[in-house]
Amino acid sequence: MNQNSAFAVETLSPSIGAVVHGMDLRNTLSAHEVDAIQELWLQHQVIFFRNQDLSPEHHLQFASNFGDFHIHPAAPYACGNPALMVIHTDQNSHRNNGSGWHSDVSADEEPPMGSILHIHRTPSVGGDTLFSNMYAVFESLSPPMQQFLRTLTAHHVSDYTGHYGSHKPQRKFPEATHPVVRTHPVTGRDALFVNSGFTRKINELTSRESVVLLRFLFDQVQNPRFQCRFHWEPNSIAMWDNRCVQHMAIWDYFPETRSGLRVTLKGDKPYLHHD
Repeated sequence: MNQNSAFAVETLSPSIGAVVHGMDLRNTLSAHEVDAIQELWLQHQVIFFRNQDLSPEHHLQFASNFGDFHIHPAAPYACGNPALMVIHTDQNSHRNNGSGWHSDVSADEEPPMGSILHIHRTPSVGGDTLFSNMYAVFESLSPPMQQFLRTLTAHHVSDYTGHYGSHKPQRKFPEATHPVVRTHPVTGRDALFVNSGFTRKINELTSRESVVLLRFLFDQVQNPRFQCRFHWEPNSIAMWDNRCVQHMAIWDYFPETRSGLRVTLKGDKPYLHHD
């Protein structure tokens, strides 16, 4: 565990993830603290905070330090505020939020930059979330494969029909074309940007070729050596970078409940920098 002024950082895995100890996110953060969190976020791709008894207003205030709010196309929200996405699974749910590997709403023309999830209630056991490092997945591939992927684009499609019961969607379900490999606008590193949740086809390939290549890439994402696993406790927060991270929430706690709120940050249109 590394010490950094008033807080400490516990690395979760060699590839991705760290827990930040010793910060109370109910407080107004100084510019130094915001910069420190931003640096840790970029370094570890997903960071976690425990024992954060935040109100929805505190949650929004904390998130506002890092960007404007992205509104989910279809999910229910709390407190009359579409920026406060409800994350809730119980014995009456027919699905859980975040099942399957994905990057949040990658079918948007400008997919979210990041997501900040505050879990209030946890099951007695289970309910972990896995996170996978898309820099590392891309860098694990051979140079010829990397170069080939840099020439491709993929079609992302969202369909939330029936996912949220009778809740009326906020807007039309999006779809978009993005590069298969995107350059992170801050770090300048390249990351794989296709996911099994939203990516339907690689545009430049035949349907059969696309299926085979996507299956291979999705399999790489699932390799444990690129991942960390976070065990939720009540009032834990996860803050992940959708530009270089995929995640999957494990539903192994039926019929118990896991519940919280997510604030999502606006991003920009993915691009690939060509040298």
